[in-house]
Formats: sequence, C-alpha cells, structure tokens
Amino acid sequence: MALDELKSAIPDYAKDLKLNLGSVIGNSDLPAQQLWGTVLATAIASRSPRVLRELAPEAEANLSPEAFKAAKSAAAIMSMNNVFYRTRHLLSDDEYGTMRAGLRMNVIGNPGVDKIDFELWSFAVSAINGCGMCLDSHEQVLRKAGVERDVILESFKIASVIQAVAVTLDAEAALA
Repeated sequence: MALDELKSAIPDYAKDLKLNLGSVIGNSDLPAQQLWGTVLATAIASRSPRVLRELAPEAEANLSPEAFKAAKSAAAIMSMNNVFYRTRHLLSDDEYGTMRAGLRMNVIGNPGVDKIDFELWSFAVSAINGCGMCLDSHEQVLRKAGVERDVILESFKIASVIQAVAVTLDAEAALA
C-alpha cells in the first residue's frame, strides 16, 4: 500500500506527521469520494512529486474516473483562482475588486461530480494555497448546502497533514 510506504518514509523527528497521516486518511468519517478526492486534490496542491506519486494510485483506486478527473480539476482551477483572488484581496487599491476577472472557471459550475464534493476539494486546496477569500467563499457554499463544520474541518486537517508531509519529505530529499 502506497500510504504505508509514504508513512515509512517520514523521518523520526516528524513522527507526529506519520501518525496524523494514518489518522486523517485511515480514520476519516468522510465518505470515500470526499476523502480520496480531498487527498488527491491536496496532494497535487502540495507540489510534491513524491507525495502525489504515492497517493494518486490509491486515490484512483477509490474514486470513479469522473471523480478522479474532478479532483484534479479542483486542484487546477484553484491553483489559478487562489493566486488571482488572493492577490486582488491583498492589493490596497480596492478598484481591482470591482473589475471583472475575465478568467474561465466553467468547471466550478459543472465539475462532473456532486457539487458539494467539488466545493470541499476546492476548499482544501485553498487551505494549502492560503487564499482567505476562496476559503470564505467555499466554506459559505458548503455551510449553505448543509455541510457540517466537522466535515469542513476534516478537509483542512487532511490538507494540513498532506502539506506538512510534502514539505518534510521534500526537505529530506534536498538534504540527502
């Protein structure tokens, strides 16, 4: 199992990450599609080839082809949106906030899977990319759809752990 290989690669000084990785994936209460879509989208967002290589096959085995594609789509579109909206928000000139984005984002309206799942994946990617505007927007959509806070919390716990594992393993590879 690739998850076990990934856990075994985590150095002893990061034992908490190893335990957390097993916990957020192995003990998650999320339905399989939400869980593995979140894992895949955040593994992509982590920008770590190793983490993605290890987790993508397991995600693919647990997702329909449509869900696998949609999770990749969430990571792709949020990669663009997080930079755009975070930048627009951080600029002191409020005029940028009134200007049309002019960027294609059709996949958000028609992701090919349940809209809630796509929103959850988009939220988790936004957590990794640090876009407060996108986090607020996706969280509001999820809450209005009746998604409980514990489900949303679970998604950003997964994002947090996968990002930390990626940073740790990439640092170890660079230091080797």
